[in-house]
Amino acid sequence: MNDLYARHRNVLPDWLALYYEEPLEITHGEGRHVWDADGNRYLDFFGGILTTMTAHALPEVTKAVGEQAGRIVHSSTLYLNRPMVELAERIAKLSAIPNARVFFTTSGTEANDTALLLATTYRRSNTVLAMRNSYHGRSFSTVGVTGNRGWSPTSLSPLQTLYVHGGVRTRGPFAHLDDDAFVAACVDDLTDLLGHIRPPAALIAEPIQGVGGFTSPPDGLYAAFREVLKQRGVLWIADEVQTGWGRTGENFWGWQAHARNGPPDIVTFAKGIGNGSSIGGVIAGAEIMNCLDANSISTFGGTQLTMAAGLANLGYLLEHDLQGNARRVGGLLIERLRAVGAQLPWVREVRGRGLMIGVELVKPGTDEADPQAASAVLEAAREGGLLVGKGGGHDTSALRIAPPLSLTVAEAEEGAAILESALRGIA
Repeated sequence: MNDLYARHRNVLPDWLALYYEEPLEITHGEGRHVWDADGNRYLDFFGGILTTMTAHALPEVTKAVGEQAGRIVHSSTLYLNRPMVELAERIAKLSAIPNARVFFTTSGTEANDTALLLATTYRRSNTVLAMRNSYHGRSFSTVGVTGNRGWSPTSLSPLQTLYVHGGVRTRGPFAHLDDDAFVAACVDDLTDLLGHIRPPAALIAEPIQGVGGFTSPPDGLYAAFREVLKQRGVLWIADEVQTGWGRTGENFWGWQAHARNGPPDIVTFAKGIGNGSSIGGVIAGAEIMNCLDANSISTFGGTQLTMAAGLANLGYLLEHDLQGNARRVGGLLIERLRAVGAQLPWVREVRGRGLMIGVELVKPGTDEADPQAASAVLEAAREGGLLVGKGGGHDTSALRIAPPLSLTVAEAEEGAAILESALRGIA
């Protein structure tokens, strides 16, 4: 393992982050478990950053990929592609966007990049509104709309980006307000901002902020924003890269917690739909999707192999009601963790919904983020046989818990017990 780490350091960028003081090589997985190169078995509560959505080595997906690979792996979008059309049809129907069109990419970054291209072209404006504490990818344009300093290596951007309040409920100038007053204050702030600038192209927002530590506003905030935006023709882009496909349990899409004024104009997706295959995409109504006046293709977006994986994975998710499982098992898990957190002064908050749960750590007796504690818990959980993630805005002080949606009650209890031990161990 040390040899592989040394080789990694010699040929890959220094800024390519690795978890753990002794980095982990995962060699294979099954169900909700993975194994490392030393043969150690772990319960996986992070799923390759919310990407292994259903299960590791899901037979339905591996079979579909193998059969497709035996026929043809790739042809590009210059040719008709049956699996791509079939998956687009299913996603368009599930999106709730009228007259929806779907464009496939290879990642969430590329999906958000495409959404920004569509919005700025359609609206003839390069001004974009984004949320504080947000993350939308690592391309030049998506870094430019990312409101999280830890993931924004440059201030240069092709866009003029202005950041709006509301993505974090329990921090910031409005945190002391109740939910209704919080929403009203954020709407007033947005309205005031719009009075000072040229009309923007769009607001891009994650219904639950992923890299930001699984933070979210009160339900209905983005519906209230949409009312203000619609009056000015400003588009709403919902970044569903981490929240889509039923992970939140209560809804299939994260935006549905904010649906009072209809669906978003544009939805982006990625990660879980491919269960590890490189699939991203954009959904928009035909008028917006067709606004480009130049040719475009995607060499690898929508390739037959990944589309076969996506079709099999989505089919399994729907047939086995994994959204319902996320609601039921996730509800048990979050209550279990809240009971633990209530006993520990360094646990500031346990938040989230479904199987998308954040545990924020602070220095006891203060409201100051404690990234060292988060790293210590990450290490201790690994020692106990559990993999979790971490994130957060000003400092990386939140644990991110996002297992495959097929997680069982017994596995949830096992993982909660390991995490409890790790949390108690930092005293």
